[in-house]
Amino acid sequence: MWYFLVILGAAVNFYGCTIYIRDIFRGTTRPNLVTWVLWALAPLIAAGAAFYAGNRWVVLPTFMVGFCPILVIIAAIIKKNAIWQPSNFDYFCGSLSLMALILLLFTKNADLAIVFSIISDLLAGLPTLKKAWLFPDTESGITYIAALFNIFTSFTVLKIYNFSELAFPIYSVFLNFSMSFFIYRKKFKL
Repeated sequence: MWYFLVILGAAVNFYGCTIYIRDIFRGTTRPNLVTWVLWALAPLIAAGAAFYAGNRWVVLPTFMVGFCPILVIIAAIIKKNAIWQPSNFDYFCGSLSLMALILLLFTKNADLAIVFSIISDLLAGLPTLKKAWLFPDTESGITYIAALFNIFTSFTVLKIYNFSELAFPIYSVFLNFSMSFFIYRKKFKL
């Protein structure tokens, strides 16, 4: 029964992703590809590490958080003028994010791999967090709310409440809540 919620969360996350892609083609959303490429890698690595550590259904929400950016990247490449122009800050954060991903390749410890995935994902997200704060109209907030719902479903299937189950979902709640707040704060005068 609880697994149904995880599948529902993955479906809601996918729906949010389709809204983002629709907005790319409409020209209202401009993804930062530095962020989105790395947002594909870090969660997929974290999901793989958590799966390797023996977790199963709890991994699906984290996997979806990594899979949907792949679709966003494809859409942004197809719609050539949709890509946000990266700054030196974006490249700096992206480089640090890649370093964290490279470091995790040298660890045989699933928990340490998850830590490096979180660090990488956060560093990758800083340029888009900054963009969402300064230019909230260039992002689609519903995408982050859908991702937030998706991640919340992972808490319904936790079994042992250990680091490998909890770390990336807790971090992802923080990130997606922050993105949603940054995007909608001006619309609701927050």
